[in-house]
Amino acid sequence: MPSLLPFFWMVRMSPDAENAFDFFVQIHLTERCNLACTHCYQEGRPGKEMTLDEIGQGLADICDTVRSWSETYEIPFAPSFNVTGGEPFLRKDLPDILRGISRYGFASYLLTNGTLVDAERARMLADLAVRGVQVSVEGPEELHERIRGKGSFSSAMRGIGHLLNAGITVSMNVTLSELNGDFFPDIVSLAVAAGVQRLGFSRLVPYGRGSALSGKILGRERLRRLYEEILSLAVPGLEITTGDPLATQLADGGVGAEPDAPALGGCAAGISGITVLPDGTLTPCRRIGIPIGNILRDGLREVWANSEVLAALRDRNSYNGKCRTCARWAGCRGCRAIAYACSLSRGGNDFLGEDPQCFFEAVPGSGFQVSG
Repeated sequence: MPSLLPFFWMVRMSPDAENAFDFFVQIHLTERCNLACTHCYQEGRPGKEMTLDEIGQGLADICDTVRSWSETYEIPFAPSFNVTGGEPFLRKDLPDILRGISRYGFASYLLTNGTLVDAERARMLADLAVRGVQVSVEGPEELHERIRGKGSFSSAMRGIGHLLNAGITVSMNVTLSELNGDFFPDIVSLAVAAGVQRLGFSRLVPYGRGSALSGKILGRERLRRLYEEILSLAVPGLEITTGDPLATQLADGGVGAEPDAPALGGCAAGISGITVLPDGTLTPCRRIGIPIGNILRDGLREVWANSEVLAALRDRNSYNGKCRTCARWAGCRGCRAIAYACSLSRGGNDFLGEDPQCFFEAVPGSGFQVSG
Protein backbone atom coordinates (compact mmCIF):
# COMPACT_ATOMS: atom_id res chain seq x y z
CA MET A 1 0.00 0.00 0.00
CA PRO A 2 1.22 3.56 -0.69
CA SER A 3 2.50 5.59 2.24
CA LEU A 4 1.20 8.96 3.41
CA LEU A 5 4.68 10.21 4.35
CA PRO A 6 6.09 11.00 0.87
CA PHE A 7 3.03 13.08 -0.07
CA PHE A 8 3.11 15.32 2.98
CA TRP A 9 6.90 15.48 2.86
CA MET A 10 6.56 17.00 -0.60
CA VAL A 11 4.03 19.47 0.80
CA ARG A 12 6.45 20.39 3.57
CA MET A 13 9.29 20.94 1.12
CA SER A 14 7.23 23.01 -1.30
CA PRO A 15 7.89 26.75 -1.73
CA ASP A 16 4.56 27.51 -0.01
CA ALA A 17 5.27 25.32 3.01
CA GLU A 18 5.46 28.30 5.34
CA ASN A 19 1.75 28.90 4.69
CA ALA A 20 -1.06 26.80 6.09
CA PHE A 21 -2.04 23.88 3.86
CA ASP A 22 -5.69 24.26 2.86
CA PHE A 23 -7.60 21.03 3.35
CA PHE A 24 -11.33 20.94 2.83
CA VAL A 25 -13.99 18.35 3.48
CA GLN A 26 -17.18 18.54 1.46
CA ILE A 27 -19.87 16.89 3.51
CA HIS A 28 -23.19 16.03 1.91
CA LEU A 29 -25.80 15.81 4.66
CA THR A 30 -28.59 14.44 2.48
CA GLU A 31 -29.48 13.45 -1.05
CA ARG A 32 -32.92 15.00 -0.59
CA CYS A 33 -33.63 18.24 -2.42
CA ASN A 34 -36.66 20.45 -3.01
CA LEU A 35 -35.55 21.02 -6.61
CA ALA A 36 -34.75 18.64 -9.49
CA CYS A 37 -32.17 20.55 -11.53
CA THR A 38 -31.49 19.12 -14.96
CA HIS A 39 -27.71 19.45 -14.62
CA CYS A 40 -27.34 18.06 -11.08
CA TYR A 41 -24.47 15.64 -10.52
CA GLN A 42 -26.67 13.79 -8.01
CA GLU A 43 -29.79 11.78 -8.73
CA GLY A 44 -31.84 12.67 -5.65
CA ARG A 45 -32.45 9.07 -4.61
CA PRO A 46 -33.26 8.83 -0.90
CA GLY A 47 -30.79 6.79 1.10
CA LYS A 48 -29.25 6.32 4.51
CA GLU A 49 -28.16 9.49 6.27
CA MET A 50 -25.75 9.62 9.16
CA THR A 51 -27.35 10.53 12.46
CA LEU A 52 -26.20 13.60 14.37
CA ASP A 53 -24.14 11.34 16.64
CA GLU A 54 -22.53 9.62 13.65
CA ILE A 55 -21.68 12.97 12.09
CA GLY A 56 -20.09 13.92 15.41
CA GLN A 57 -18.05 10.70 15.27
CA GLY A 58 -16.87 11.61 11.78
CA LEU A 59 -15.97 15.15 12.86
CA ALA A 60 -13.91 13.80 15.76
CA ASP A 61 -12.04 11.44 13.42
CA ILE A 62 -11.29 14.23 10.95
CA CYS A 63 -10.14 16.55 13.74
CA ASP A 64 -7.83 13.89 15.21
CA THR A 65 -6.42 13.08 11.78
CA VAL A 66 -5.67 16.68 10.83
CA ARG A 67 -4.10 17.33 14.25
CA SER A 68 -1.96 14.21 13.85
CA TRP A 69 -0.81 15.28 10.39
CA SER A 70 0.14 18.70 11.68
CA GLU A 71 2.15 17.26 14.58
CA THR A 72 3.79 14.46 12.60
CA TYR A 73 4.79 16.41 9.51
CA GLU A 74 5.15 19.84 11.12
CA ILE A 75 2.78 21.36 8.58
CA PRO A 76 0.20 23.95 9.60
CA PHE A 77 -3.23 23.00 8.27
CA ALA A 78 -6.25 25.22 7.56
CA PRO A 79 -9.13 22.73 7.49
CA SER A 80 -12.62 23.77 6.41
CA PHE A 81 -15.99 22.17 5.71
CA ASN A 82 -18.23 22.77 2.73
CA VAL A 83 -21.66 21.72 4.02
CA THR A 84 -24.22 20.83 1.39
CA GLY A 85 -26.74 18.24 0.18
CA GLY A 86 -29.00 17.76 -1.76
CA GLU A 87 -30.40 20.76 0.01
CA PRO A 88 -28.82 21.07 3.48
CA PHE A 89 -31.80 22.95 4.94
CA LEU A 90 -33.83 19.74 4.64
CA ARG A 91 -31.82 18.45 7.61
CA LYS A 92 -33.68 19.78 10.64
CA ASP A 93 -30.55 19.31 12.74
CA LEU A 94 -28.46 21.56 10.47
CA PRO A 95 -27.82 24.10 13.28
CA ASP A 96 -26.52 21.32 15.55
CA ILE A 97 -24.25 20.00 12.78
CA LEU A 98 -22.81 23.47 12.19
CA ARG A 99 -22.26 23.91 15.93
CA GLY A 100 -20.37 20.63 15.97
CA ILE A 101 -18.11 21.76 13.15
CA SER A 102 -17.45 25.04 14.95
CA ARG A 103 -16.59 23.27 18.24
CA TYR A 104 -13.74 21.49 16.49
CA GLY A 105 -12.38 24.79 15.23
CA PHE A 106 -13.15 24.15 11.57
CA ALA A 107 -14.29 26.95 9.28
CA SER A 108 -17.66 26.18 7.71
CA TYR A 109 -19.25 27.24 4.43
CA LEU A 110 -22.73 26.35 3.25
CA LEU A 111 -23.75 25.45 -0.31
CA THR A 112 -27.47 25.80 -1.01
CA ASN A 113 -29.96 26.51 -3.77
CA GLY A 114 -31.12 29.45 -1.64
CA THR A 115 -34.84 28.83 -1.99
CA LEU A 116 -35.40 27.82 1.64
CA VAL A 117 -33.41 30.67 3.19
CA ASP A 118 -35.61 33.03 5.17
CA ALA A 119 -34.62 35.79 7.59
CA GLU A 120 -34.59 33.44 10.60
CA ARG A 121 -32.36 30.87 8.91
CA ALA A 122 -30.02 33.57 7.69
CA ARG A 123 -29.66 34.92 11.24
CA MET A 124 -29.00 31.38 12.46
CA LEU A 125 -26.11 31.03 10.03
CA ALA A 126 -24.72 34.39 11.08
CA ASP A 127 -24.99 33.48 14.77
CA LEU A 128 -23.08 30.25 14.09
CA ALA A 129 -20.30 32.20 12.33
CA VAL A 130 -20.67 30.42 9.00
CA ARG A 131 -17.89 31.96 6.90
CA GLY A 132 -19.87 32.20 3.69
CA VAL A 133 -22.81 30.83 1.74
CA GLN A 134 -22.82 29.82 -1.92
CA VAL A 135 -26.12 30.14 -3.78
CA SER A 136 -26.51 28.70 -7.26
CA VAL A 137 -27.90 30.99 -9.97
CA GLU A 138 -27.76 29.80 -13.58
CA GLY A 139 -28.73 32.95 -15.44
CA PRO A 140 -31.65 35.34 -15.92
CA GLU A 141 -34.99 34.19 -14.51
CA GLU A 142 -36.32 32.31 -17.55
CA LEU A 143 -33.06 30.46 -18.12
CA HIS A 144 -32.50 29.73 -14.42
CA GLU A 145 -35.98 28.25 -14.11
CA ARG A 146 -35.54 26.18 -17.26
CA ILE A 147 -32.66 24.48 -15.46
CA ARG A 148 -33.82 24.58 -11.82
CA GLY A 149 -37.60 24.74 -11.94
CA LYS A 150 -40.48 27.22 -11.88
CA GLY A 151 -40.37 29.72 -9.03
CA SER A 152 -36.80 28.87 -8.08
CA PHE A 153 -35.29 32.16 -9.30
CA SER A 154 -37.29 34.57 -7.18
CA SER A 155 -36.95 32.29 -4.15
CA ALA A 156 -33.16 32.08 -4.57
CA MET A 157 -32.82 35.85 -4.97
CA ARG A 158 -34.93 36.43 -1.85
CA GLY A 159 -32.71 34.00 0.00
CA ILE A 160 -29.62 35.92 -1.13
CA GLY A 161 -31.20 39.12 0.19
CA HIS A 162 -31.84 37.57 3.61
CA LEU A 163 -28.24 36.32 3.80
CA LEU A 164 -26.80 39.71 2.92
CA ASN A 165 -29.08 41.45 5.42
CA ALA A 166 -27.73 39.09 8.09
CA GLY A 167 -24.19 40.18 7.26
CA ILE A 168 -23.12 36.93 5.61
CA THR A 169 -20.65 36.82 2.73
CA VAL A 170 -22.50 35.44 -0.30
CA SER A 171 -21.05 33.84 -3.38
CA MET A 172 -23.37 33.46 -6.35
CA ASN A 173 -22.26 30.44 -8.39
CA VAL A 174 -23.03 29.40 -11.96
CA THR A 175 -22.47 26.06 -13.68
CA LEU A 176 -21.42 26.85 -17.23
CA SER A 177 -22.58 24.84 -20.23
CA GLU A 178 -24.04 25.40 -23.66
CA LEU A 179 -27.30 26.17 -21.87
CA ASN A 180 -26.00 29.41 -20.35
CA GLY A 181 -22.48 30.08 -21.63
CA ASP A 182 -23.63 33.13 -23.58
CA PHE A 183 -25.29 34.66 -20.53
CA PHE A 184 -22.31 35.27 -18.25
CA PRO A 185 -22.53 39.08 -18.64
CA ASP A 186 -26.16 38.87 -17.50
CA ILE A 187 -25.09 36.82 -14.49
CA VAL A 188 -22.50 39.47 -13.60
CA SER A 189 -25.25 42.09 -13.77
CA LEU A 190 -27.43 39.95 -11.50
CA ALA A 191 -24.60 39.58 -8.99
CA VAL A 192 -23.92 43.32 -8.95
CA ALA A 193 -27.61 44.18 -8.59
CA ALA A 194 -28.02 41.69 -5.75
CA GLY A 195 -24.97 43.07 -3.95
CA VAL A 196 -23.17 39.76 -3.44
CA GLN A 197 -19.46 39.89 -2.73
CA ARG A 198 -18.37 37.03 -4.95
CA LEU A 199 -19.33 35.35 -8.22
CA GLY A 200 -18.02 31.85 -8.81
CA PHE A 201 -18.13 29.69 -11.90
CA SER A 202 -17.55 26.05 -12.69
CA ARG A 203 -18.17 23.67 -15.57
CA LEU A 204 -21.03 21.26 -16.08
CA VAL A 205 -20.04 17.75 -14.96
CA PRO A 206 -22.26 15.32 -16.92
CA TYR A 207 -22.71 12.94 -14.00
CA GLY A 208 -25.78 11.77 -12.07
CA ARG A 209 -28.91 13.44 -13.42
CA GLY A 210 -26.63 15.69 -15.44
CA SER A 211 -25.38 12.74 -17.49
CA ALA A 212 -28.34 13.40 -19.81
CA LEU A 213 -26.60 16.68 -20.72
CA SER A 214 -23.28 15.15 -21.78
CA GLY A 215 -23.75 16.77 -25.20
CA LYS A 216 -24.12 20.21 -23.61
CA ILE A 217 -20.62 20.67 -22.22
CA LEU A 218 -18.83 23.59 -23.85
CA GLY A 219 -16.41 22.81 -26.65
CA ARG A 220 -12.73 23.53 -26.11
CA GLU A 221 -12.55 26.69 -28.20
CA ARG A 222 -15.84 28.04 -26.85
CA LEU A 223 -14.64 27.40 -23.31
CA ARG A 224 -11.30 29.09 -23.95
CA ARG A 225 -12.99 32.20 -25.38
CA LEU A 226 -15.46 32.33 -22.50
CA TYR A 227 -12.70 32.01 -19.89
CA GLU A 228 -10.66 34.71 -21.57
CA GLU A 229 -13.73 36.95 -21.47
CA ILE A 230 -14.37 36.19 -17.81
CA LEU A 231 -10.73 36.66 -16.79
CA SER A 232 -10.66 40.06 -18.50
CA LEU A 233 -13.49 41.37 -16.32
CA ALA A 234 -12.84 43.82 -13.51
CA VAL A 235 -16.04 44.63 -11.65
CA PRO A 236 -15.71 46.98 -8.64
CA GLY A 237 -16.95 45.33 -5.46
CA LEU A 238 -17.31 41.90 -7.04
CA GLU A 239 -14.68 39.17 -6.79
CA ILE A 240 -14.96 36.66 -9.65
CA THR A 241 -13.53 33.31 -8.58
CA THR A 242 -13.23 29.70 -9.67
CA GLY A 243 -11.70 26.42 -8.63
CA ASP A 244 -11.49 25.24 -12.23
CA PRO A 245 -7.86 24.26 -12.94
CA LEU A 246 -8.12 25.22 -16.63
CA ALA A 247 -9.20 28.76 -15.77
CA THR A 248 -6.49 29.17 -13.15
CA GLN A 249 -3.83 27.91 -15.55
CA LEU A 250 -5.02 30.36 -18.20
CA ALA A 251 -4.85 33.17 -15.65
CA ASP A 252 -1.30 32.15 -14.66
CA GLY A 253 -0.01 33.15 -18.09
CA GLY A 254 1.64 29.90 -19.10
CA VAL A 255 4.52 29.39 -16.69
CA GLY A 256 5.17 25.65 -16.42
CA ALA A 257 6.31 23.72 -13.34
CA GLU A 258 9.35 21.50 -12.96
CA PRO A 259 8.79 18.12 -14.67
CA ASP A 260 9.08 16.21 -11.38
CA ALA A 261 7.08 18.67 -9.25
CA PRO A 262 4.50 17.05 -6.93
CA ALA A 263 0.77 17.61 -7.38
CA LEU A 264 0.06 20.50 -5.04
CA GLY A 265 -2.46 22.68 -6.88
CA GLY A 266 -5.14 22.34 -9.50
CA CYS A 267 -7.82 19.66 -9.15
CA ALA A 268 -8.32 19.00 -5.42
CA ALA A 269 -9.25 15.31 -5.74
CA GLY A 270 -6.73 13.32 -3.73
CA ILE A 271 -4.59 16.39 -3.05
CA SER A 272 -6.32 18.92 -0.81
CA GLY A 273 -9.85 17.69 -0.29
CA ILE A 274 -12.17 14.74 0.18
CA THR A 275 -15.94 14.19 0.13
CA VAL A 276 -18.16 12.58 2.75
CA LEU A 277 -21.52 11.32 1.44
CA PRO A 278 -24.70 11.23 3.57
CA ASP A 279 -24.09 7.64 4.72
CA GLY A 280 -20.40 8.29 5.53
CA THR A 281 -18.98 6.94 2.28
CA LEU A 282 -15.76 8.70 1.25
CA THR A 283 -15.03 9.63 -2.37
CA PRO A 284 -12.21 11.69 -3.94
CA CYS A 285 -14.84 14.19 -5.13
CA ARG A 286 -18.65 14.16 -5.10
CA ARG A 287 -18.62 14.09 -8.86
CA ILE A 288 -16.27 11.07 -8.91
CA GLY A 289 -18.56 8.34 -7.62
CA ILE A 290 -15.81 5.90 -6.68
CA PRO A 291 -16.11 4.77 -3.03
CA ILE A 292 -12.74 4.68 -1.28
CA GLY A 293 -13.91 3.94 2.27
CA ASN A 294 -16.30 5.09 4.98
CA ILE A 295 -15.59 7.71 7.62
CA LEU A 296 -17.42 5.66 10.28
CA ARG A 297 -15.72 2.37 9.51
CA ASP A 298 -12.29 3.21 8.11
CA GLY A 299 -11.48 6.74 9.20
CA LEU A 300 -9.88 9.52 7.19
CA ARG A 301 -6.29 8.74 8.16
CA GLU A 302 -6.42 5.16 6.86
CA VAL A 303 -8.19 6.09 3.63
CA TRP A 304 -6.00 9.12 2.86
CA ALA A 305 -2.82 7.08 3.38
CA ASN A 306 -3.77 3.79 1.76
CA SER A 307 -6.38 4.36 -0.95
CA GLU A 308 -5.04 3.15 -4.27
CA VAL A 309 -7.44 5.54 -6.04
CA LEU A 310 -6.00 8.56 -4.19
CA ALA A 311 -2.46 7.32 -4.79
CA ALA A 312 -3.16 7.15 -8.53
CA LEU A 313 -4.53 10.71 -8.51
CA ARG A 314 -1.21 11.88 -7.02
CA ASP A 315 0.99 9.98 -9.49
CA ARG A 316 1.69 11.53 -12.89
CA ASN A 317 2.61 8.11 -14.31
CA SER A 318 -0.91 6.83 -13.62
CA TYR A 319 -2.46 9.41 -15.95
CA ASN A 320 -3.46 8.87 -19.56
CA GLY A 321 -3.48 11.14 -22.59
CA LYS A 322 -1.85 14.53 -22.69
CA CYS A 323 -2.36 15.19 -18.95
CA ARG A 324 0.44 12.69 -18.27
CA THR A 325 3.06 14.62 -20.22
CA CYS A 326 1.76 18.17 -19.78
CA ALA A 327 4.19 20.57 -18.11
CA ARG A 328 1.24 21.97 -16.14
CA TRP A 329 0.37 18.64 -14.51
CA ALA A 330 1.57 19.62 -11.02
CA GLY A 331 -0.72 22.65 -10.82
CA CYS A 332 -3.60 21.45 -12.98
CA ARG A 333 -4.30 17.81 -14.01
CA GLY A 334 -7.56 18.99 -15.56
CA CYS A 335 -10.88 18.27 -13.89
CA ARG A 336 -10.84 14.61 -12.88
CA ALA A 337 -14.62 14.57 -12.46
CA ILE A 338 -15.25 15.73 -16.03
CA ALA A 339 -12.70 13.27 -17.39
CA TYR A 340 -14.43 10.48 -15.47
CA ALA A 341 -17.98 11.50 -16.42
CA CYS A 342 -17.14 11.79 -20.10
CA SER A 343 -15.39 8.41 -20.01
CA LEU A 344 -18.52 6.86 -18.48
CA SER A 345 -20.65 8.40 -21.24
CA ARG A 346 -18.49 6.53 -23.77
CA GLY A 347 -18.78 3.25 -21.90
CA GLY A 348 -15.42 3.60 -20.14
CA ASN A 349 -14.37 3.96 -16.52
CA ASP A 350 -11.27 6.18 -16.66
CA PHE A 351 -10.86 8.88 -14.03
CA LEU A 352 -7.23 9.40 -15.08
CA GLY A 353 -7.82 10.30 -18.72
CA GLU A 354 -7.28 13.75 -20.16
CA ASP A 355 -9.79 16.50 -19.52
CA PRO A 356 -11.89 16.50 -22.73
CA GLN A 357 -12.43 20.27 -22.52
CA CYS A 358 -8.76 21.14 -22.09
CA PHE A 359 -7.74 23.83 -24.58
CA PHE A 360 -4.02 23.55 -23.80
CA GLU A 361 -1.72 21.60 -26.09
CA ALA A 362 0.83 19.73 -23.98
CA VAL A 363 4.46 20.16 -25.00
CA PRO A 364 6.53 17.64 -23.02
CA GLY A 365 9.35 19.25 -21.11
CA SER A 366 8.83 22.74 -22.48
CA GLY A 367 5.64 24.21 -21.06
CA PHE A 368 2.45 24.39 -23.07
CA GLN A 369 0.64 26.21 -25.80
CA VAL A 370 -2.97 27.29 -26.10
CA SER A 371 -4.60 25.52 -29.00
CA GLY A 372 -6.32 27.53 -31.68
